[in-house]
Amino acid sequence: MKHSNGLAVIAIAALALSACNNASKNESTANAENTNAQDSVTACSSYLDKKYFEDTADGKPTDLYVLKNSNGACVAITNYGGRIVSIVVPDKNGKPTDVAVGFKTLREYQGPGDAYYGALVGRVGNRIAKGKFILDGKTYTIAVNNGPNSLHGGIKGFQAVVWDATQANDSTLSLSYVSKDGEEGFPGNLTVHVTYTLGGDNSIKINYAATTDKKTVVNLTNHTYFNLNGEGSGTILNHLVQINADKYTPVDATLIPTGKLDPVAGTPFDFTKPTAIGARIDTAANQQLKNGGGYDHNFVLNDAGPSLHQAAEVTGDQSGIVMDVFTTEPGMQFYIGNFMSGKSSFKSGANDNYRTAFCMETQHFPDAPNQKTFPSIVLEPGKAYNTTTVYKFGVKK
Repeated sequence: MKHSNGLAVIAIAALALSACNNASKNESTANAENTNAQDSVTACSSYLDKKYFEDTADGKPTDLYVLKNSNGACVAITNYGGRIVSIVVPDKNGKPTDVAVGFKTLREYQGPGDAYYGALVGRVGNRIAKGKFILDGKTYTIAVNNGPNSLHGGIKGFQAVVWDATQANDSTLSLSYVSKDGEEGFPGNLTVHVTYTLGGDNSIKINYAATTDKKTVVNLTNHTYFNLNGEGSGTILNHLVQINADKYTPVDATLIPTGKLDPVAGTPFDFTKPTAIGARIDTAANQQLKNGGGYDHNFVLNDAGPSLHQAAEVTGDQSGIVMDVFTTEPGMQFYIGNFMSGKSSFKSGANDNYRTAFCMETQHFPDAPNQKTFPSIVLEPGKAYNTTTVYKFGVKK
């Protein structure tokens, strides 16, 4: 979009944005199936202006894309890092509510305040101990960027690259990226395709696919931070969480798994029944909570297999919004914003205050390349990596 000081151009730009993804407000109003659906589409871009995402990074164009349905949901995604910027769904009263925290400009995602907000994470999500792993007898060294360890693919992981984007319709966005052999120290040219699909049932389906020309390691995930009461609504400690996991992977002081699979029963990690996030958060009373600064742990999902299985259900205590998580992955990192600092402002104007958002990152287990008893993340030439996660939104009144 070209900039202009003319009032007419400004008016036209504002009209296009409020109708979500360049459809006119009059046409959207005329065609809307119900008031809530139209309000939701408008709300999805009420904080956002496409022009602040229309830029370049690494010589490639960046943009903001919007998915919408007629059932009151709207999702904004930028191809910079494949990031989910906004998710608007109706609350228990039908009010459009943005449940994903994020920034209003590309520059903020590139700045020091970013903490993987909304990002696609790879080539290997989560931590690798000391930034080293062995594959076929060869030691590979990747960047150490989290204490003594490597986190989320190294210094410039998939969260900081520009993905090629194709939006065929209102409900689907396809992203692709080729990670070159040696990028961040990982072997093989890895071709990655990620598809976001917004369903008519207010579900967001994320399908990850990848192939390689050399044996490598892959563990892709999404790092959206959620607050089901809405961005800027305050603490998430009163959200109710249920996780379908009887075990979790305890960690050392640097958040690397010990290799054990410990039972959650009788510990603060038992979310097999709906429990408030903050009900048992005393880090002084539990060494694992102390190590993580709170919950920042991988849960070993029950019923894990090749098909979708339910990983978790979360309910916003004020909004009544319910998020169900389904995945084909064996694990899920539950993180409650322990490192949020309050130093940056989100798109709504609210600060990124301590524990005002949580993440549920579906995944293989952390440090898998160095843990022989963990499910393997090795991908070989001629084989395909394919995994799916669904975040589905509804309400409890």
